[in-house]
Amino acid sequence: MKNIKKLMAFILSLALMMTLLAACKGEENTSDTPSETGDNGNDTSDYPEDVQEIIDRGVLRVGVKNAVVGFGYQDPLTQEYTGLEVALAEKIAEALGVEIEFTAVTAATRTELLDSGDIDCVLATFTITDERKQSWDFSTPYFTDYVTVLVENKSGITSLEGLVGKKVGVSSGSTSAKALVNAMIEGGFISKDNFNAETFDPATWTEGVTFNQYDDYPTISTALSAGEIDAFCVDKSILAVYNTEGRSYIADKFSPQEYGVATKKGSGLSPVVDELITGWLTDGTIEGFIGEYGLE
Repeated sequence: MKNIKKLMAFILSLALMMTLLAACKGEENTSDTPSETGDNGNDTSDYPEDVQEIIDRGVLRVGVKNAVVGFGYQDPLTQEYTGLEVALAEKIAEALGVEIEFTAVTAATRTELLDSGDIDCVLATFTITDERKQSWDFSTPYFTDYVTVLVENKSGITSLEGLVGKKVGVSSGSTSAKALVNAMIEGGFISKDNFNAETFDPATWTEGVTFNQYDDYPTISTALSAGEIDAFCVDKSILAVYNTEGRSYIADKFSPQEYGVATKKGSGLSPVVDELITGWLTDGTIEGFIGEYGLE
């Protein structure tokens, strides 16, 4: 009898223990579910689907320039990229907790690669315009520059007026030619009769100044040295590396150029990038990069 009582006590004790364990397990299951995390431990639960795809991939693919000192430059020996836009791209990747992959782009190729999905965003001295906003999203501007013109000193050209009747080199797909023509019209040096900002094409413009278009800036610089063109027109910060001995800027600068990060129209990445850029403008991060790369 005594053994039966001991056995019953043991069974009741075991049952009670099982009940307590089940209750504890139930509490664990009903507790708050941890937020989803990516491979790097970053909270990704609130990211849009296309941003989550980047995080799952583990790599942010960015289009940058490779020949614009201070913005995007690739060392021919080490192949390392440096510059303001490179640094910002790295910060964006860091914020997403992913690696970065750079693709060298030009004014002519950057949107093609963005549209095709070969790259996720563009940081390549890409000027924000109302026309471009119809096709791509842009972040808050992280840098403002101006367009000007570089010439050989021996040409005697010192101002916009001196460009009348001259041939100017510009980058394919850039806004530089239109900006120059508009400045010359406003200065009263050429007629505005046939100028239409929406349909302007540097390849066909012949009123007072003409243009040769090139795929990259080093080629334009070479053409200027060879006398193939009389002047080289683009944003001043880009021209700086080509302002070598025997060359000068003209006195005029015009058409403020605001650079922004370009992403696909309607992309979930767009607001994420804009929030990051806005924050770095506020906390002085971008100002620090501008000073570091000599872009003041």
